Amino acid sequence: MSPDSATNTDEPVAPAEEGVRPRASDYLWRPWYAKLWWAAIPIYWAGMAASLKVPPLQDFYASALAGYFNVLFFPMTALMVLGVGYARVVLDRLAEESVPGEPSDHDFGPGRRVGAPPPGFDPLDPRSGALWIGNPSNILRQYPRH
Repeated sequence: MSPDSATNTDEPVAPAEEGVRPRASDYLWRPWYAKLWWAAIPIYWAGMAASLKVPPLQDFYASALAGYFNVLFFPMTALMVLGVGYARVVLDRLAEESVPGEPSDHDFGPGRRVGAPPPGFDPLDPRSGALWIGNPSNILRQYPRH
């Protein structure tokens, strides 16, 4: 492929443009090291299958080094490690989209009780809707106190 091709898949992953949602495939398949890792996984496991019939391979796949390679070439390991870049981009986008002046459920301002659950689940916080103890539709208010 030509270097100026729009479909060149060997280019490093560029940050997503504004308004464009990042794709997981750009982080899991596009970089050269991801392609190399995904290509090596079936080769390693095919060698392990062949070790059932080939005695010299049995010695290698029974070694401690092969135990480390089992973890390295386990497909979920590759998925988790390569997915870190995608997760970082998604979390950065979420942080950018949040409104800085608006309090979140995890802010501990002066009005928030220490150790209290988030406002949506706090029965002492009016923002919890029907769960709030002062709400007339709260089931606990329907019974008289003794």
